[in-house]
Amino acid sequence: MTTAAPVTAAGTEPTPPATARPRRWPAAVLAGAGALWLAFTVAHLAFSGRWWLWLAVDAVPPLFFLLAPLVLGAGAAAVRRRRRTVALLAAAALLLGAGQSGVNFHRWQGGDGPAPPDALRVFVWNTGYWDEGGETEALYRSLRDADADIYLLQEYWYEKSAGPAPATLDRLRAEFPGFQVVVAGELVTVSRLPVLRQVPLEPTGLPPAVAAAGDQWRYKTLRTDLDLGGGRVLSAYNLHLPVQLSPEHGPFDGDFYRVLREQHAQREPQWRALARDVGSNPHPVLLAGDLNTSPAMGDLRKLPDGLRDAGHAMPSLYPASWAESAGWPRWWRLDWALASPAVRVHSYRFGDAGGVSDHRPQELLVSLGDG
Repeated sequence: MTTAAPVTAAGTEPTPPATARPRRWPAAVLAGAGALWLAFTVAHLAFSGRWWLWLAVDAVPPLFFLLAPLVLGAGAAAVRRRRRTVALLAAAALLLGAGQSGVNFHRWQGGDGPAPPDALRVFVWNTGYWDEGGETEALYRSLRDADADIYLLQEYWYEKSAGPAPATLDRLRAEFPGFQVVVAGELVTVSRLPVLRQVPLEPTGLPPAVAAAGDQWRYKTLRTDLDLGGGRVLSAYNLHLPVQLSPEHGPFDGDFYRVLREQHAQREPQWRALARDVGSNPHPVLLAGDLNTSPAMGDLRKLPDGLRDAGHAMPSLYPASWAESAGWPRWWRLDWALASPAVRVHSYRFGDAGGVSDHRPQELLVSLGDG
């Protein structure tokens, strides 16, 4: 004997108990998170590089622009409700943000062919306040081991004490006999090739206090025109743009926003001076250094026209050169190398800083082509 199922007054099946209802909140949370991330991505594309206050947001690790949509997409596969909505939001965010993620999508292109015998080895490095931490011998060992033709070095000064003594340059010249050493503020270019011209770029519109503070604050780009022989000239630009924020102040500290505005006021004239000089330069250009600019930052739009990232010659899928603290993952690429079409980049990689600096050195093999 079977028992008839209970019916309602209208003769329909009763509503299942509340415990049998599918949960709705995970799908709602995912949809809300997807909408917020998509809105953030759109806002980032609109404001980064255009609004000084967004420099604080620019500190987000670039890889998040790839990871966040992928996590949302995985979440969409795990829920039944609003699955399509979450998937569409994640796909839109991924499409818009992939270019900000720092992923080296050009690595599969390979370099610009085999290097000719006269290819130049270039070593680019933010040395981390030179040898202020007492790593003098390790610093010079790293420079010697690079065995480069051209060295583009930054932070030739000290943060907490008097800068390097004049004898430091004597040591540098002794380490590289036959090379020319050019210094402008904190920038040092060491070249085996003859230097035809040396020009520290003079930015206009710097805040008066910064302009009067000294060469290490004023000059953030050093151009040297190098004689490659046979009438060929390469213009090497050695850069270290001002950092955009101070780790000493948090977002709940009023000085945090003052520093943001001040750093923006220092960075903009430097970008303009760089674009102006490269734009009027008839020679092939290699531009490299610490730009204090990640792949997620709209400031990259301010780079001079006609230059391409040397990343196509780099094997790394996610090249990163800087970590916030020793032992932490490297989330950011702040160090860049870019070249004009006539400069062929045969190989490019980030090396080992050997504990001397918080920046990894850049190592390139380049030559001049016909472009």
